[in-house]
Amino acid sequence: MQGLMNDDRNADGPDAAHTRPAGLGDKTVEALGKLSEALETVERARGRLFDLHQLIGHADLMLDDAVALLRAAGHGRTADRVRDEVVGRNVIAGRWTFQIVEDFEDGYYAAFRNVEREAREELAGGRRHLYEAEMKEQRRTHGQTGHEAVPNEFGA
Repeated sequence: MQGLMNDDRNADGPDAAHTRPAGLGDKTVEALGKLSEALETVERARGRLFDLHQLIGHADLMLDDAVALLRAAGHGRTADRVRDEVVGRNVIAGRWTFQIVEDFEDGYYAAFRNVEREAREELAGGRRHLYEAEMKEQRRTHGQTGHEAVPNEFGA
């Protein structure tokens, strides 16, 4: 993707935060874009981890009703088994889902976010989404309503 330099930008171009710094090559922009895309995929996985956390928690609380209903229906032994073997059980060895979430966030997720941010800071002055910003410039129709470079409050 051919880059857009700050001094080549016209009044209908991206804001400075989405314009590549002078001298930043296409391969670096592409690499940072791929790193950002990978982080976005991890963000999606993080959301699913929170889904797991909330779904398991909800299921565990629903077991209270199941145990009460089994007991009321005369199935005390089955109610006891559900209560003793499943209610409050660790999801993985020694951990409930909140602990899994915490371990993920404090370990892998924090490291990934830091590496991505530091790479952007070191290589692109902290600018985000340069690859996408340049793709937008290539794909939009200049002067067409709905194809503006930036929101109107930025003075495009």
